[in-house]
Amino acid sequence: MRVATWNILHGMSLQNPEAASELIGQAALLNADIIGLQEVDHNQTRTGHQHQTRDVAEAMGLPFWYFAPAIVGTPGESWVGAGDEHTSSHQHAEVSSTDDPASFYGVGLASRWPMSNIRVVRFKAAPISLPLLVPSMPRPRLIKVADEPRVAIVADIATPSGLVTVATTHLSFVPGFNIKQLRQLVKNMPATRSLILGDFNLPGGLPTRITKWSSLAKIQTYPTFGPKVQFDHILAQGYSQEVVEYARASAQSESLSVSDHCALSVEILD
Repeated sequence: MRVATWNILHGMSLQNPEAASELIGQAALLNADIIGLQEVDHNQTRTGHQHQTRDVAEAMGLPFWYFAPAIVGTPGESWVGAGDEHTSSHQHAEVSSTDDPASFYGVGLASRWPMSNIRVVRFKAAPISLPLLVPSMPRPRLIKVADEPRVAIVADIATPSGLVTVATTHLSFVPGFNIKQLRQLVKNMPATRSLILGDFNLPGGLPTRITKWSSLAKIQTYPTFGPKVQFDHILAQGYSQEVVEYARASAQSESLSVSDHCALSVEILD
């Protein structure tokens, strides 16, 4: 079973930001049975009103998918925090597209196998702004960014080897708040076989120390051009040491022409 996580930067190409989206073509290059997606647009003008979770899932041949918005509106422009009342914009499997004209931004989860017991965990935004070094060509730029509400999708997935609970999330870039959010997410996970996929904005081995879960990948994922740090993680609990070690040996950090994050994937023995 191949599992992946990818912060897609709403399908933006750093090499050529003015180019038409290469998201679908790049997603088709990935080989995964389950993938968590972060920084996902839905019905945004800037990305041609795409439903990016659905588009990535279809490009990867994954029939089951779900999108959960963190905000209504556009990041960096005008937005409000999304809530459970926006569930009409969540799509999965064969459900038809929403008629809601609003724009959304959040996370997605796609799977080769059916998902059930799907729930959404919401995190409040940190009440501060911070200067962030944003990758761009020809060199990174330092800009001041306000935090946004965050969201996680948690779902039970019926894999051929049995039920696995999978979560995907994109945590705050504000130190301390992301740690609190990760701990909150772990509390929403069962004690059975579970995976957490996502961009935690936490480097290296810190998520493992916070959660006491096993890291299935220890490899740099950010930025795409010459990765120097690991912000993207796949954490596991309920798996044997043999499975953990095999996953770590199989880990791949794939630099694609879309996003400032590499796609991270591992092989989990059934």
